[in-house]
Amino acid sequence: MENGKYTPSVAYLGPEASFTHVAANNLFGSSGLIPQPTIPDCIEAVVEGRVAYAIVPLENALEGSVPMTIDYLFHGSDLFINAETSIPVEQHLMVNIEQVPFMNEIESINSHPHALAQCHKYLQYNYRRIPLIQTTSTAAAAKYISENPGEKIAAIGNKLAAEKYGLHIAEENIHDFHFNHTRFVVLSLRKGLLEIEGHSEKLKTTFMVKLPEDDRSGGLHQILSVFAWRRLNLSKIESRPMKTGLGNYFFIIDVMESDEHPMMKGAMEELAALHCSVRSFGSYYTYDQQPSSRSI
Repeated sequence: MENGKYTPSVAYLGPEASFTHVAANNLFGSSGLIPQPTIPDCIEAVVEGRVAYAIVPLENALEGSVPMTIDYLFHGSDLFINAETSIPVEQHLMVNIEQVPFMNEIESINSHPHALAQCHKYLQYNYRRIPLIQTTSTAAAAKYISENPGEKIAAIGNKLAAEKYGLHIAEENIHDFHFNHTRFVVLSLRKGLLEIEGHSEKLKTTFMVKLPEDDRSGGLHQILSVFAWRRLNLSKIESRPMKTGLGNYFFIIDVMESDEHPMMKGAMEELAALHCSVRSFGSYYTYDQQPSSRSI
């Protein structure tokens, strides 16, 4: 309980001070947050009923979708999306305090693959011959170098990670592009809305659509036409491998409408008539990108 209210348990990609931790705190506050070492661990915590929600990264404005989240959500679980939020992403180069005098002797730079990719130009120009080590999160990289002061390594992460783990920021804002956000989704076992302050007015619905097995020509065009003539606005469409062989794909479609809207129900009926396989992950609100007044 927090302030007399029920505080849900929420799994997030940790450790503390990861970007996912920031997103989780913005939505839920600091109580009830439970760090997990990987995205699959977050999802499994919900599937097994150990937590009420999981919040995981789904898409980055520069690097695109997060394959690990997509694969586990669309291939291996029966979860629903209850909300989404996005936060700005700023990356900084940080080192253990003891390594500040030895910056020119750094032997590796550790971070999440997306963070390393977001700083590609900077790393190529300044650390071309330094090995880049991938970690499960930016915070995991920061935590590791804080616990290993004798190693000549640096990490890339956010300012909160530097503060949390007592690290020195050697250089700020090393990301290649300065308009960068990551989109996170809140998952649960139930279909429903997460309703707290600060959400958008419009609902969004995410579908997974499989084309008919007869592989007819114009199949994707038919799917898009189902939404187009009904004036249903698609905010995203992406193909992903079915993992059943080369050339076999399904489509992830985001529609800016509730799945209870009459036009959406009609669209689902028409897709079924076209022998498409459709699964809805539910309708949900989008939350603003600014941190709330909750403390982290």
